[in-house]
Amino acid sequence: MQYNKIMVHDVKYRFTMWNNNRISYDTKKVKIKMEAIMNKVLEEIKKIGIVPVVVLDDAKDAEPLAKALIEGGLPCAEVTFRTAAAEESIRIMADKFPELIVGAGTVLTPEQADRAMNAGAKFIVSPGLNPKVVKHCIDKGYPIVPGTSNPSDVETAIELGLDVVKFFPAEAAGGLKMIKAMSAPYTNMKFMPTGGINADNLKSYLDFNKIVCCGGSWMVKKDMVAAGDFEGIKNLTTQAVDTMLGFEVRHVGVNLTSGEEAEELADTFNKMFSFEKKVGNSSVFSGTGFELMKKQGRGTHGHIAIATNYIERAVYHLEKRGFEIDKDSAVIKEGRLKAIYFKGEFGGFAIHLVQK
Repeated sequence: MQYNKIMVHDVKYRFTMWNNNRISYDTKKVKIKMEAIMNKVLEEIKKIGIVPVVVLDDAKDAEPLAKALIEGGLPCAEVTFRTAAAEESIRIMADKFPELIVGAGTVLTPEQADRAMNAGAKFIVSPGLNPKVVKHCIDKGYPIVPGTSNPSDVETAIELGLDVVKFFPAEAAGGLKMIKAMSAPYTNMKFMPTGGINADNLKSYLDFNKIVCCGGSWMVKKDMVAAGDFEGIKNLTTQAVDTMLGFEVRHVGVNLTSGEEAEELADTFNKMFSFEKKVGNSSVFSGTGFELMKKQGRGTHGHIAIATNYIERAVYHLEKRGFEIDKDSAVIKEGRLKAIYFKGEFGGFAIHLVQK
């Protein structure tokens, strides 16, 4: 009988261990799947750079608003669950515009998270960090970005297995200074600041490498939505993208036949305009605005360098606008993209982007 008891106990132990391992294995599979989906969504949002935070009182506005955002250059939206129209608005946006990365914001309960994802949301955002909501989303495989505003919140997020959180309300909670302070001890955590972000402070946030993207509502003002001014929203959206990317002409490259000709022209410009002459291996710079090539370079006449605040985001947005990028021309230093050409010519000039 003692032997049988031991056998029974051993069988129970083995079954329990097997069952626990199976649960652990299943949990790991769910976690890996969620991380893959989360990474894909966040990588796309990072390239976009700005997440419009939308409040809709009437679902009829969902379609024209989504269209305005996409045409304005921001194929992304966080539709807040502050109104009864949120769920239906998400459903309309997801059905009509599959290219739009639509998420649900101000999600306070697991039930709201389920409703949002069933309606077609691709990610969940909450204003605070409710472990119950976060665990529910993780268990269901929903990408979630919970709100944080202090180190304790961040530690809870880390304990729950997250490495990207919302920082809210950004400006009221200490702004960029607070994010930098929290980033020092929590080196792997990244942030999506929302609340008080606008065209004036956007760049200062995005310049910090721990920030994935910024959430903002200045391009989707509630009174404009109510008035049906979707053309105005489209224009503000375009302005937001232009402000973020900050395109400007860095220099013009001129194809010449020899180093001697390049130096002669540089000397002439120096005499005319006092542009400093700087001789390089393949070209001669005249000031900062002209690169005089010592032989035929890219483009029939030469090339134009366009500087941008964020070259990887610029590539994403310009490809969305229909322009082809020559990936083989990429110049990468220390693992970061520094310069890249477009395919083809524009008025006889090759054009390349350069990181500011």
